[in-house]
Amino acid sequence: MKTKFISLLAIILGLIIIIFPIMGFIGVSALISLSVLLTSIYLLVVGVSIIDYNKTGAILDLILGIILLLLSICLIFNPALLGFLAEITLYLAGIMLIVVGLVSLINNRQSRYGFYIGIAGVVLGLLYIIIGTYISNPIILGTLIGIWLVISGILNLLDG
Repeated sequence: MKTKFISLLAIILGLIIIIFPIMGFIGVSALISLSVLLTSIYLLVVGVSIIDYNKTGAILDLILGIILLLLSICLIFNPALLGFLAEITLYLAGIMLIVVGLVSLINNRQSRYGFYIGIAGVVLGLLYIIIGTYISNPIILGTLIGIWLVISGILNLLDG
């Protein structure tokens, strides 16, 4: 039951991230903070749900979720911070997506599709950094995070 809820949550959050950039009237700071905030919510829920059987993975998810939550709150309440962090924000988000992918690889070793969820996070994180270097379009960058959440949710549903 927990797995299906988390999978559906990932799909819903991923679709929200994919839909919001298409609307086009949300600022860059809000898009990045929303993407990071929704990813942190997902990680916190996953960390709490797997704490019974995977303490190491749960602690990693919770720590990463808290770090991303703090980053998103800072970006939401201080939009000028984005100007200061503009050059490293893209790299930081890509690195965090890679780290989330690696944590997924560690957490989902026994899962049938867990390996692919982790690989998708790493590949999309690398794509995020590459695309962010050359195209700083928040629609494309936010969509990459949304795609990872949707892929994770679908593969978790197939595994459950």
